[in-house]
Amino acid sequence: MISTHLTRLLDIRVPIVQGGMQWVGLPPLAAAVSNAGGLGILTALSQPSPEALRTAIRETRKLTSNNFGVNLTLLPTLVPPDYEGYARVAVEEGVRVFETAGNNPGPLIRFFKSKGCIVIHKCTTIRHAKSAAKMGVDVLSIDGFECAGHPGEEDIGALILLARAAQELKIPYIASGGIADARGLVAALALGACGVNMGTRFMCTVESPIHQNIKDKIIASSEQDTTHIFRTFHNTARVFKNKVAQEVVAIERRPGGAKFEDVRHLVAGARGRLVYDNGDPEYGIWSASGVIGLITDSPTCEVLLRRIEREAEEVIGGLATLRSDATPVKAKL
Repeated sequence: MISTHLTRLLDIRVPIVQGGMQWVGLPPLAAAVSNAGGLGILTALSQPSPEALRTAIRETRKLTSNNFGVNLTLLPTLVPPDYEGYARVAVEEGVRVFETAGNNPGPLIRFFKSKGCIVIHKCTTIRHAKSAAKMGVDVLSIDGFECAGHPGEEDIGALILLARAAQELKIPYIASGGIADARGLVAALALGACGVNMGTRFMCTVESPIHQNIKDKIIASSEQDTTHIFRTFHNTARVFKNKVAQEVVAIERRPGGAKFEDVRHLVAGARGRLVYDNGDPEYGIWSASGVIGLITDSPTCEVLLRRIEREAEEVIGGLATLRSDATPVKAKL
């Protein structure tokens, strides 16, 4: 077993957190990840209302007796969801681990901490990570440019971002973005993280609630099959490179630029959700990171986490063989 601050804090066996994914972080997946030894995450905004989240939490409790968390992502929108309602219901239902993300998380963080909860906050820059640390979060999730969804606007890869986190941060952090296997986990630990957050990898599991065609598409794809949209709107998102995503990019690159209204019909959330339901990977926008190039199967969460745990120990053992106790001999010039 690999013991880290994260495993001890969350009482989990494997230092892996399932990412909070819209339309994917539902009870069957969250429970399966927690049962397998990681931390499963329900995505609050996948539910249409706070009361629907209450039902989802109770459903998850029927499927696992282990810890699981709830994700609340603050989205840029003209009509904000009832964040306070979602937060209140989750706490009322006994959830004690929360993943937060997005702008101005202070009020949510203060509420969760006032209730004795553990807060993991996702950041894409060291600057924002420091601000979140001052707000009292327990763990930071450092999101590299490789991630699916929103990587921020500074385009900093995880290799640099995590090393900077080791230099600058005073509280524990986990690595998020670009991780799908044991090598990624060990690399993150070597860079100072106490665990990892995996999203796209969990999309391609037996318990993932998306259409099998999408899982098969992930397996058949390479690390070159993602693209960024919304770059000109300063709200960059990494998604699967399908016809719809390429059309959005083309519109954004038109002479004179584009407005969001020009692409709204292409990127509607309801359309993206139908991808997971009808199994047509070309129908709408859906999130995926470059780790699709590393994914070759769709196992159960139990098999996946056991494999990563076993192979991580093998990688760590292999690294130990690189040490030499022999006294180095200086070369003659």
